[in-house]
Amino acid sequence: MTEMGNTLTEEQQALRKAVYDLCQLYPGSYWRELDEKREYPEAFVQELTKTGYLGALIPEAYGGSGLGIVEGGLILEEINHSGGNAAACHAQMYIMGTVLRYGSDAQKARYLPQIANGTLRLQAFGVTEPNTGSDTTQLQTTAVRNGDVYVVNGQKIFISRVLQSDLLLLLARTTPLSEVRRRTDGLSVFLIDIRQLPGFTVRPLHTMINHATNVLFFDNVAIPVDSLIGEAGKGFSYILDGMNAERILVASESIGDGRWFVEKAVQYSKDRVVFGKAIGANQGVQFPIAKAHMAVEAADLMRFKAAALFDAGQPCGAEANMAKYLCAEAAWEAANACLDCHGGYGFASEYDVERKFRETRLYKTAPINNNLVLAYVGQHVLGMPRSY
Repeated sequence: MTEMGNTLTEEQQALRKAVYDLCQLYPGSYWRELDEKREYPEAFVQELTKTGYLGALIPEAYGGSGLGIVEGGLILEEINHSGGNAAACHAQMYIMGTVLRYGSDAQKARYLPQIANGTLRLQAFGVTEPNTGSDTTQLQTTAVRNGDVYVVNGQKIFISRVLQSDLLLLLARTTPLSEVRRRTDGLSVFLIDIRQLPGFTVRPLHTMINHATNVLFFDNVAIPVDSLIGEAGKGFSYILDGMNAERILVASESIGDGRWFVEKAVQYSKDRVVFGKAIGANQGVQFPIAKAHMAVEAADLMRFKAAALFDAGQPCGAEANMAKYLCAEAAWEAANACLDCHGGYGFASEYDVERKFRETRLYKTAPINNNLVLAYVGQHVLGMPRSY
């Protein structure tokens, strides 16, 4: 854990070490068993809640730690660096941005203290839909005002941790697309209690990783008007802040994965002896690991740049997207170097490489496909023609 250590404060370095030490209580065997049974890491998440790490971004006035995205990223990074999977709980951090910046005082007072102490869980973010994918402005889930409620109809997919959450942050269209001037208008954000919600159905979706993801169905679901975050019709701009936070935090997880793979590969290359010498002496093994290490270190710098800009309240869309891309690619490079180094043993579950290999691959695709990041940079950073 030497990277950026000379630029982190003593408190940040202490935070990183404390999280890493806590994670040692949940070794590879813990995560392997969960992976085999497709179970949620309930004990681990409760531990993170009890120690206050999941409430890191919640202001102290509401019972949280009042920390920034830099610190939130360090927490998630160390979970993955230890061999765990922070995706089990990361949403509570990046969803916070939307609630903190645009939620009413009444909403914050009602929910934040309970989220901070673990009485309530906010782990689910309902945006993606089967027919629209990454084209968020075209989403088809509607919320129609009817007196003192909004009536929600539609479907969401790849919505993780719904069955482990009490609350859901939902994006829905409140004004038809045909009636708005810009396609980003007419979308609204709601913070809803999904416990015993009539007309709301959850269907678990089996995927290649233990990600607790689901398909959601809304059939005339009535939600209170006061569940609306901010103003109706401005939800798209609200979630952009949350998306930047999400990209930075996911980038941090990828950095943790990358470091785990590099360290695992280095140790194995020293221990594994073939043809009378450690395989790490062979350049065909050594060089890919060295390249992966450099890629992780370089990507880490963009992660910290994006996080610093976010915490300073500065525009960081380009940096957040580039950090997500670079960190995901670096982690994937490290994953392949580690698997190649282990050879056949890399496919054996007891080494944890194959599990982490599957988990880290997700971030080239989600929460935004890396090809869309390239398109964003081409158009919005470099000024080239729109490609989508």
